Amino acid sequence: MGDILSQNEIDRLLQQLNTGELDVKEFKIDTTEKKVRNHDFRRPSKFAKDHLRTIQIINENYARLLTNFLSGYLRTLVQVDVQTVQAMQYSEFTNSIANPAVLGIINFNPMPGSIVLEVNPSIAYSLIDRILGGRGFAMDKVRGFTEIELAILMRLISQMLGLMRDPWENVISIKPSLDRIETNAQFAQLMSPNEMVVLVTFTAKIGEVEGLMNLCIPHMTVEPVMSKLSTKLWFSLIEHGSTEESKETIEKKIEESKIPVSAVLGRTTISVHDFLMLQQGDVLSLNTDVDGKIEVIVGDMLKFYGKPGARNKRMAVKITDVVREEDY
Repeated sequence: MGDILSQNEIDRLLQQLNTGELDVKEFKIDTTEKKVRNHDFRRPSKFAKDHLRTIQIINENYARLLTNFLSGYLRTLVQVDVQTVQAMQYSEFTNSIANPAVLGIINFNPMPGSIVLEVNPSIAYSLIDRILGGRGFAMDKVRGFTEIELAILMRLISQMLGLMRDPWENVISIKPSLDRIETNAQFAQLMSPNEMVVLVTFTAKIGEVEGLMNLCIPHMTVEPVMSKLSTKLWFSLIEHGSTEESKETIEKKIEESKIPVSAVLGRTTISVHDFLMLQQGDVLSLNTDVDGKIEVIVGDMLKFYGKPGARNKRMAVKITDVVREEDY
């Protein structure tokens, strides 16, 4: 009997149990037998499931940031998602790379070693075409990349690496930087072929073009922070995030934020015809009295009322009233 039963097989078993044709005792499994798990000493796995799960969470956050960034940068619909996260040997990753390829060699500072970002040629061609003003179509025929195209990709990948800092913040503060781009996997032998790596595969869709991106993270690169790649630690940091220290950090960042403040002297309404007929010297009557209060807008919200004036020979506004939430 297979491990997975169809709905017809389930209904048939239930019917036989109800009629007494089958005995429940026949289905009891002896659980005293010890479970044995095969272990390949030639390929020891250095990544536990907990590590892979944490790396998946990190890169899911990174995929969301990439989606927002590329959608705005390319002015088109872009969707990036994590497809799989798996541990393998570095040789398996390099053997699966087509030629030509786009391999970004990334310094994962301050971590030792480098990581590799592989971009499928169809996605790379679509990115280049879109950046140069095209509609984002992929090439019909695969060819090598020109120096100009590689320069465009280097600039774009460098910007994409800047988004990698926030998802890794709970593990370590990183400053990734692009070292170079290789188009042949033979020149990307950064480590021993037997070195264990985590391969994060992204599915990317740019308009009508779909392809894959792979992020190869060697074990030796993340080995110093392996203890932090735990989902228990990850969620404990989230649950205990509202500490006094974290509150002070948030308050400090908010204090350093810059928000536009504008004072509105008054408003009026005129017809389009009158607007087109405006000449130098014409006077428009506003809805604010000479001694009336003017609105002070913070961001896009009315927060204060004030009076215009001058201070140190510069125009200024004196705050007279504060607008509370209950006043809305």
